[in-house]
Amino acid sequence: MDNQSKTAIIAIAIVIPLSSLAVWNLDQPVMSYASANANQKIVAITSFYPLFEFTKEVGGNRVEVSLLIPFGIEPHDWEPTVKDLQKMQQADLIVINGIGFENWVNDFDSINTDVVIVDTSKDITTNENNLVSHPTDPHIWLNPVMAKKQVENIADALMQIDPTNKEYYSINENAYILRLEQLDEKIKQELSQCKKKDFISFHSAFTYFADQYGLVQHSIIESNEPHAEPTSKNLENIINLAKNLDIDVIFTEEAVDTRTSEVIADEIGGTVLVLSPLEIGDKNTDYIEKMEQNLLHLKEGLCN
Repeated sequence: MDNQSKTAIIAIAIVIPLSSLAVWNLDQPVMSYASANANQKIVAITSFYPLFEFTKEVGGNRVEVSLLIPFGIEPHDWEPTVKDLQKMQQADLIVINGIGFENWVNDFDSINTDVVIVDTSKDITTNENNLVSHPTDPHIWLNPVMAKKQVENIADALMQIDPTNKEYYSINENAYILRLEQLDEKIKQELSQCKKKDFISFHSAFTYFADQYGLVQHSIIESNEPHAEPTSKNLENIINLAKNLDIDVIFTEEAVDTRTSEVIADEIGGTVLVLSPLEIGDKNTDYIEKMEQNLLHLKEGLCN
């Protein structure tokens, strides 16, 4: 976190009365929002795009949802500004992915506030890896089954804060979970018809997705963050791997330089397609539509 943000944290902490930062725990009672604010919407801030959509779908017209990391901004390197910190102070709920994805949350601990932080990774079994930057893979939202649990965690938090509207949130939750279950079934059925199982992603974002659907992920960037630079040896290894496994589609992402993927594709006589990690958000395409686009591109690489 830069010095400006750290200074802002100290300044805010001084002027806000002492209380406690609450990280969501279903075993702990939470002050009822509805009892004191019956006619007001819950103000929820979500860290990045998938959580923004999940919260909007569950909260409906009872929750005012905003996105902390703007559309088009890559979240791995994002740090909150003074304005962002002040905005978070005024929220009732902050929804995060967890698993170290929002590393700025640790610095936020120094602010005394009543805001409830919902860690949507609660009760999700995650994978350990050997990557220093993220020893645990945070990309749970790319697995629709894990995304269901994230939606459930958001719904549980809203029901605890606003029990008066519990049935409303439950109906919305069930409706969206049904869409995720249909997405899961569609991916499962369509990928099961593909003979190939190996694919090359840009960075190591699709481990949970690959595990769910019996695929094998190989990555140009062996990192949970997309901005690392591949070495010439990495590129050579990926090119040889693609040739040995008869891979002719190399995947890239929306927010990265496509030239690396293009160099590999040229060497193997292949093509480049986008496999989106859904990190930067898209105002014109929702989560399920984006996942269906990923499925279409994966089928081009695995079913031909």
